[in-house]
Amino acid sequence: MRGRTKWLGIPVAIIAVGAIAGAAVVSRTADCPPASAIVVAPADTTAARAYTYACYGGPEVIHAGNIATPTPTDSEVVVRVRASSVNPLDWHFMRGEPYVMRLMSGLGAPTEPRLGVDFAGTVQAIGARVTEFRVGDRVFGVRTGAFATHLVVSENGVIAHIPDRVSFDAAAAAGVAAITALQAIRDKAQVKPGQRVLINGASGGVGTFAVQIAKIYGAHVTGVASTRNMELVTSLGADRAIDYTKEN
Repeated sequence: MRGRTKWLGIPVAIIAVGAIAGAAVVSRTADCPPASAIVVAPADTTAARAYTYACYGGPEVIHAGNIATPTPTDSEVVVRVRASSVNPLDWHFMRGEPYVMRLMSGLGAPTEPRLGVDFAGTVQAIGARVTEFRVGDRVFGVRTGAFATHLVVSENGVIAHIPDRVSFDAAAAAGVAAITALQAIRDKAQVKPGQRVLINGASGGVGTFAVQIAKIYGAHVTGVASTRNMELVTSLGADRAIDYTKEN
């Protein structure tokens, strides 16, 4: 038994060392280059601008500068961004935290220099095979690089027409939060009419959309929020609002 235990300890030790080494690699943060060294496009490129970053950190790592003028492929559209919104996802990308995100965004430093995901704007150009959109269409969606004057989006990507009564600002605030809520209510929970749904954080970005979507699907909705957001939660359509500072 002692021999077996001894041999079992070897793979355990290897796994432990590997985990420690992996954590060290993932958590490593490269030094930031000087602002003068961050060149995204030639200095005479003035048609488009964007917020970019070359290292992980706080707001000080963000750089505003020129970007190459986007050109669509046959299946892409160029959007002139009119509004974009900031949400926790952007914070996570900027900080590179939690560290597991760096497996997607880049080890040591970000591999994609452009920031932002939620956008709303007008179609400025389309590819030869694009059929769903026309130049001048008002659109919104999710695409890396939304903190810019222009961006390119696949026709089959996360992009849709903005309803006539919705402003650019309101459309830009949907994106990630609304899609997350839709996936939770419609796809994961598969909410049906008459069901009772409890939404924690009902006054937050995802929560505000979740309340409305759950009501659209015919559910009885209870929203949980703080005292100052009780009126907001009920105005969104919640049948009951619970103040978590006063009630369990």
